[in-house]
Amino acid sequence: MAGLAAGCALAEAGFRVSLFERRPYLGGRASSYQHPGTGEIVDNCQHVLLGCCTNLLDFYRRTGVQDKIRWYDKLTFLEPGGRASVIAPSGLPAPLHTAPAFLRADCLNFRDKMAISRAMAALVPAAPADRGESFLDWLRRHGQTEQAIERFWKTILVSALNEDLDRVSVPYAAQVVRESFLKSAAAGRMGIPTVPLTDLYSTAGDYIRARGGEIQYRAGVESFRAESSEVSVTTNGQEQKFDYLILAVSFDVLGRVLPDTPSAAPLAAALSQFSTSPITGIHLWFDRQISDLDHAVLLDRTIQWMFHKSRLIEGRNKETRNNEIRNEAWDDANGSYVELVVSCSRSLVGKSKVEIVDMAVKEAREFFPGARAAKLLKSTVIKEVHATYSPRPGIDQYRPRPETAWPRVFLAGDFTATGWPATMEGAVRSGYLAAEALTRVVVPGGKSGGFLVPGLAPSGLMLLFG
Repeated sequence: MAGLAAGCALAEAGFRVSLFERRPYLGGRASSYQHPGTGEIVDNCQHVLLGCCTNLLDFYRRTGVQDKIRWYDKLTFLEPGGRASVIAPSGLPAPLHTAPAFLRADCLNFRDKMAISRAMAALVPAAPADRGESFLDWLRRHGQTEQAIERFWKTILVSALNEDLDRVSVPYAAQVVRESFLKSAAAGRMGIPTVPLTDLYSTAGDYIRARGGEIQYRAGVESFRAESSEVSVTTNGQEQKFDYLILAVSFDVLGRVLPDTPSAAPLAAALSQFSTSPITGIHLWFDRQISDLDHAVLLDRTIQWMFHKSRLIEGRNKETRNNEIRNEAWDDANGSYVELVVSCSRSLVGKSKVEIVDMAVKEAREFFPGARAAKLLKSTVIKEVHATYSPRPGIDQYRPRPETAWPRVFLAGDFTATGWPATMEGAVRSGYLAAEALTRVVVPGGKSGGFLVPGLAPSGLMLLFG
């Protein structure tokens, strides 16, 4: 997405863009494909966005897919046994807009709610600085109960940041809370794509081609050589020359393609400070409807979210339905296809598909009574072992800017210095920032902005804090 965002911005600005993609489809870690074992089109992992993701929304408008997002104002928290607590905004001004629903929530007791309220009040004025403290330590220092940590803070933040709270820096956690819970009701709205992810992002390729660019598939960049007047890029053993290069790859791939030169050493040293955290998506197809919810937050178990894909995806997988590989008949109208998500899923990396599916089905039947009599028709597990970088305390000092030691080479990627964690919004911001840095080199002293969109403005009482 970082490369697509940079490519679309530059194509609009009049550059002729060549985009290299090592896969046969676009989207990177936010993509979908036809799974060979099930015959179904599956996303590599569920991706959602919030109303505060202004640059991602700009990217969607630019590529014409803004109508492929379904928006929700409510979050349903489910306990084992099926009891539901719904968090939704009220007419009160921010940051109090969710207070009535929060106070009614059965999944938290009075002590939990008072503790959470005190911590929220501490985050309202500004996000704390990174002093090397983990957010779990910050929470305990601010008097949080264990149930508040497990059922509220961990539930929200592990999903948002894909890391355990004892490994998350305070500013990252505070940013998520301030942007999604406190700033405004609009900021916290959740959007879910209604088409497979590759369908969502393939339009970006069309956008680039319509403006004179090209997309080269199955073409991962193996190395580059920067000179004073051009940049040479090697892909599939072939060298191609360009005026400028944006390396929009993950930090580990970037480390492998950097030249072994003194000028690359500082960047290589910074990249060595990064580590990754995994996400696991568990896809289950049942023979009947197991829930009338489109999505839900799941408490106290391994699985953390349920996304009811057969309710979410419009015309689900019509293009492959006649060619599906089935052991048993799958009925779109009456069955349930759900994706269960486990963020920061280190405990699952070494487990087999059978072990993970058995665990997921058992837990799903705890939350959804309709699943208890349902028959599992097919399943698959997708592990993104290196899904995101770990937002540990102190990592911000190592996040590189888009400019590099080579004047014609720039960086994009969610690990770069975007001011956001590893999210789709962060990826798009990185692409726009790289495009802006490139245009400043082409037109020295020219306008430094032009692509990056401002963040969502606060509302209500949050106007006092900015």
